[in-house]
Amino acid sequence: MLEKMAATEQLLGLLPPLFDGVFDEPPWARFLEQLRTAIGAHYTSLTFRPPGKPLNAVLHLYAGEPTPPLLSQHYHETLHAFDPLPYYRLDEGRVYALDELLRPGEPTHDAYYRDFLVPSGMSVLKMMRVTEASGVNAWLALSRRRGDFASKHVRLLEELAPYLRNALRTLVGLERERYNAAIADEAIRRLGFGWLALDAAARVVDADSQGVRLLAQSGVLGRKSDGRLTARPKVLEREIASGVRALAAGAQSRPRAIILSRDPWLDMLLVPAHGRAISAKPDPAVIAYIHGESGSSTDRHAQLAELFGLTPSEARLALGLSRGMTIAEAAAAQGLTLETGRNYSKKIYAKLGARGQSDVVRFIMRSVLSIA
Repeated sequence: MLEKMAATEQLLGLLPPLFDGVFDEPPWARFLEQLRTAIGAHYTSLTFRPPGKPLNAVLHLYAGEPTPPLLSQHYHETLHAFDPLPYYRLDEGRVYALDELLRPGEPTHDAYYRDFLVPSGMSVLKMMRVTEASGVNAWLALSRRRGDFASKHVRLLEELAPYLRNALRTLVGLERERYNAAIADEAIRRLGFGWLALDAAARVVDADSQGVRLLAQSGVLGRKSDGRLTARPKVLEREIASGVRALAAGAQSRPRAIILSRDPWLDMLLVPAHGRAISAKPDPAVIAYIHGESGSSTDRHAQLAELFGLTPSEARLALGLSRGMTIAEAAAAQGLTLETGRNYSKKIYAKLGARGQSDVVRFIMRSVLSIA
């Protein structure tokens, strides 16, 4: 009875670092160290092999003395192709001993044991495979240089299996969301969008990486020591503050658009913040979406000309049209007469296959220039 109680206590002691370990960096560092200590192993490891990846493309987590660097490099470059361990044939949740994984007398198996496992300090080995719902496999391995593990240690590993499976599922889900978020962030960055979360006094309470970059590098926006958003010239700062106050007070629910700079282009859309986040940060009153081109108008002219076969003058006019200018405004901005602007616009329409200015805007905004 006392032995069973001790085993239960040992299992319960491993569960907090196992479940909390999905947030560790690297994952499960404390869990693997506590498991190594509890079982008296020289080395513990957890290895992931995502579906569809090469055999040597693994995430390897460990505690204890690692494999010598040269031997580890040799494994990843060469030995992995001759690794005889039957990883995918292991029954899920069952603990295997080394003599169940290797067949003594077979040259490949003997060489692997002699040339890799023994020099790595893995003369005695226990291994268990777990698989989470999406198909990601993980192998938990414990090793010693000498002296076999006790049966109570095997039972502990088997009792850990369902908890490890659930923790693995959590980690896979988090990694999938991180990956998706990274792709979305990259797409938003390429589109030139960022966001700032503002309170009713226009103080920045949160921001994404692009918003932070624009605050630091735009030359237009900034932040005071108290977090209040600033802009140059002051008339822009007053316009932003006025819009934030109105939206925060509910006096104007319609989003407010503000042009911050024309070259390079930078504009802002203020919208009321909806919903609440589970966070220690204050809830924002307004979200400021910021859009800015990564390069100057000169860069855009060249990209437009190359993509659509426009002359430099036509590209400059097309860029003005894509920013909502009329033909007269775009022509005047380029120092052209209205008549010349109209002639250029006809050539632009013909080259783009556009029926009018709205098509020009749509074609340009849907082209790869939007993420250039």
